[in-house]
Amino acid sequence: MVVRRTRPPQPLAPHGIPGHLVGFVEALRKVGINVGPSETVDAGRVMATLGLGDRKVLREGLACAVLRRPDHRETYNALFDLWFPPAMGDRAIMEIDEDEADGDAPDRLPPEDVEAMRSALLDMLAESDMANLDDRLMAMISQIVDAYGRYNSSRGPSYSSYQALKAMALDELEGRLLAGLLAPYGDEPSPTQEQIAKSIAAKRISQLRQMVEAETKRRTAEQIGRDHVQTYGIPQLAENVEFLRASGDQLRQMRNVVAPLARTLASRLAAKRRRAHSGQIDLRKTLRKSMSTGGVPIDVVLKKPHPARPELVVLCDVSGSVAGFSNFTLMLVHALRQQFSRVRVFAFIDTTDEVTELFGPDADLAVAVQKITREAAVYTRDGHSDYGHAFVSFMDKWPNVLSPRTALLVLGDGRNNYRNPEADLLARMVEASRHAHWLNPEPKHLWGSGDSATAKYQDVITMHECRSAEQLASVIDNLLPV
Repeated sequence: MVVRRTRPPQPLAPHGIPGHLVGFVEALRKVGINVGPSETVDAGRVMATLGLGDRKVLREGLACAVLRRPDHRETYNALFDLWFPPAMGDRAIMEIDEDEADGDAPDRLPPEDVEAMRSALLDMLAESDMANLDDRLMAMISQIVDAYGRYNSSRGPSYSSYQALKAMALDELEGRLLAGLLAPYGDEPSPTQEQIAKSIAAKRISQLRQMVEAETKRRTAEQIGRDHVQTYGIPQLAENVEFLRASGDQLRQMRNVVAPLARTLASRLAAKRRRAHSGQIDLRKTLRKSMSTGGVPIDVVLKKPHPARPELVVLCDVSGSVAGFSNFTLMLVHALRQQFSRVRVFAFIDTTDEVTELFGPDADLAVAVQKITREAAVYTRDGHSDYGHAFVSFMDKWPNVLSPRTALLVLGDGRNNYRNPEADLLARMVEASRHAHWLNPEPKHLWGSGDSATAKYQDVITMHECRSAEQLASVIDNLLPV
């Protein structure tokens, strides 16, 4: 089969190829991917060298030029599909050369024949070599989106990936695909064969879902513009996802952010300490030394520094409402433990318990976080957040933990279920510490609403909004004690 694409009636790049590339780079910057002028120049050279003939090659070439981190690849791919689409319109520009057709081209099925569409799609997914299905499969997906994903809105024709995927009944399709993959092995396939078949079926259905979503976004972008699609159809970078809204997969992706983030913060802290170790001006010795120059302080005498890494005490709410934020912050603090002379971690829901031993140098952080709620005595009442009682239990059990060498870090949203917040006790804890800060994952406009006691806590401790990993890094970078 030979597929020939005719030229679309409108230009793909109305401002020229250079202007189109600059727009693509600006879109990357808007979502948080740092692309500097040098990377932009490199991207232009890559495009000039590779050309526009092979879209896959161009995708990889531009990725090498503009990406610095592999975890940004998913977001990059989504933006690339918007700015460098594989086709225009409903793919009606794809024509089959009748003289060279070999019968493998997909016949256009009537929209009402859903079962025939599913069967044709199943036959394609069941083929052993998916690499040769690009054009045929995309033509089939184009039919599916056009037939089942299209609806009329106030702005004209619109497309819904949900409608298209619902019509295909992917769960049923995956079951039929799995049955077809297991058929060659007879009635009793081995566990290994069954596991491999399940993996292949799940992967191909996932690819199908992604292709339908990409086709829907492409058509929507043509209808209402790329900017609108970018506001909802582009996956966020892991460091920009809000903790309180993150899914399980997104939280797992955030764990990959911890190590490079900790290294960056550690290097910045080391630089701070080097600058601080120069010492303050010793005014008395400076004036005494100036006697030899007629009272002119030519040589400034500095006080000898007394470098000492501070102690860090982390008081962390591990209730379900802020679990994602707390887990990520604990991982980050654990990664920064070498920057402190001692780190002690205390967790609570309604009662405080020390969990420092769970965060040893060789500990599995994911396992440690899970053990907190199972093994630690973090609740003794009804299991709902009670910050006041947590502060009371903390001071009763460990009255001497806080000292003038200690930096206190409180993690939580401050939602106290309308119980006594014990703000006066928190004030005494702050006074006993050298530094004290509260990191809150809730948006600032929600502080003090409902059962939130943050309005009272703000009067006694400095509170910072930390809704994402990027925001958390910025706050910690500014707060780490020298």
